[in-house]
Amino acid sequence: MSILQTEIQFVPGVGPKRAEILNKEIGIFTVGDLLRWYPYRYIDRSRIYYIHEIDQSAAYIQLKGKITAFETFGEGRRRRLVAHFSDGTGFVDLVWFQGIRFIEGKYKLNQEYIVFGKPNLFNGKWNIPHPEIDPFMNETDAPEGLMAMYNTTEKMKNRYLNSKAMQKIIENAFGLIKDPLPETLSNDVVKAAKLISFHEAIENIHFPKSAGLLRDAELRLKFEELFYIQLNIVRYAADRKEKLKGFVFKKVGDYLNSFYKHQLPFPLTNAQKRVIREIRRDTASGKQMNRLLQGDVGSGKTMVAIMCMLIALDNGFQSCLMAPTEILASQHFDTFREMLRGMNVRVELLTGSSKKKEREEIHSGLQSGEINILIGTHALIEDVVQFRNLGFVVIDEQHRFGVAQRAKLWTKNERTPHVLVMTATPIPRTLAMTVYGDLDVSVIDELPPGRRLVQTLHRYDQKKGALYQFIRGQLKAGRQAYIVYPMIEESEKLDLKNLEEGYQHIKEAFPEFTVCKMHGRMKPAEKEEVMRRFVANEAHIMVSTTVI
Repeated sequence: MSILQTEIQFVPGVGPKRAEILNKEIGIFTVGDLLRWYPYRYIDRSRIYYIHEIDQSAAYIQLKGKITAFETFGEGRRRRLVAHFSDGTGFVDLVWFQGIRFIEGKYKLNQEYIVFGKPNLFNGKWNIPHPEIDPFMNETDAPEGLMAMYNTTEKMKNRYLNSKAMQKIIENAFGLIKDPLPETLSNDVVKAAKLISFHEAIENIHFPKSAGLLRDAELRLKFEELFYIQLNIVRYAADRKEKLKGFVFKKVGDYLNSFYKHQLPFPLTNAQKRVIREIRRDTASGKQMNRLLQGDVGSGKTMVAIMCMLIALDNGFQSCLMAPTEILASQHFDTFREMLRGMNVRVELLTGSSKKKEREEIHSGLQSGEINILIGTHALIEDVVQFRNLGFVVIDEQHRFGVAQRAKLWTKNERTPHVLVMTATPIPRTLAMTVYGDLDVSVIDELPPGRRLVQTLHRYDQKKGALYQFIRGQLKAGRQAYIVYPMIEESEKLDLKNLEEGYQHIKEAFPEFTVCKMHGRMKPAEKEEVMRRFVANEAHIMVSTTVI
């Protein structure tokens, strides 16, 4: 049996009772689990501070001096022991609330100690609660280098399993290791990525010999984690391609040809043509397509989606598009209806606001096959929504939907439909391979003629004045602005509070202009009115949450 499989109770300093706490509190059962319990931060123990240097910026400090007196305060549970500690430049109190009798017998007056802990300011005086204390004999006794700090729970601390105790247990575990830890990556990968060995990485993540070796250890362990995530995704993608059969779109027929000849408002860019060819190749292969389409706002992703849905229709299949908000779904619906005007293609919209009668008609039309394209929000994934023959699914801004939500669309047919995921969020290719590794990636990297290039600028808060000046200049030139307050708290209530504060602030900053606001809790009619005012230029600035 490998040393890594050794039960944690057999590590010196643990035993059955502590092992039970480590099992329950942080899921550590073996030596291998323990070595993977990484520190959350490091403290430089090479420096000894003077007491007069203590200030609010010091998270942890190390002092050298003597205990000049002990005092106890309070009774019963409120009893605390205070040691007055001095290094000649000032005094600091060392405070204990537990283990008082043990502390009183352990440390002596006027003997030199190294004290380490987190200083607190209480009633204008510095104190260090439950410090670490070691006798100081000579300069070689001073602790050196970076010391690891470990996350521990309240129950662990109550059983004296604090950060220092965890460090000691990990040190004892290393004492059991006689041979280098087995490598987890192949030699080729280690050499190609210029990584240190797994053994060196684990040793230096817990007991860094230098800041450089700590960086090397972090790089090695982060690389390994991402490597296995990516490997898993690649394996999943290969499995999916092997096992999932897809509907075969054999032909391009009258729907697409008619649209291309008579309805197309502007010529396709070469990038759009390339992406459509990629999708055509996938949908004709007999394998299920799973493709990510990435492109800036205005690059023509929606046009690609419409044309691919018409190919699905040419082959006798229905399509649907799922958008994260009602506003976006309504915009897509209007675009589709405008683009397909005059063609014998029925497009419908289904959202949470759809009336009961509308819903019933849509459900009926989907099952009979009369509805060719359905556009909607999360309402599409309700069990009651059943298609006659769903063959092509488009998901707009996929990161706004959970995995389980997306997967519900796959169950709308006996065979998994082809899936096109669209996003305007720029994703670096390496990240796309890692996060969307189960998707083939297409990029529209060309804007249609006449589209102005989008400029993205990053400004910090201290440049707010210059930013407002720029916005004011644009508004005076007859343009408009919208300001988005992104989700910060993952809470609709707090996000609305952020928006309301932002709205009031913008109104005060731009008193000469009309400011409107938009958020997800507004009724559809209210949203429509706000959008109408903004489109009609009756409002110059729109302040909104990410609902837009």
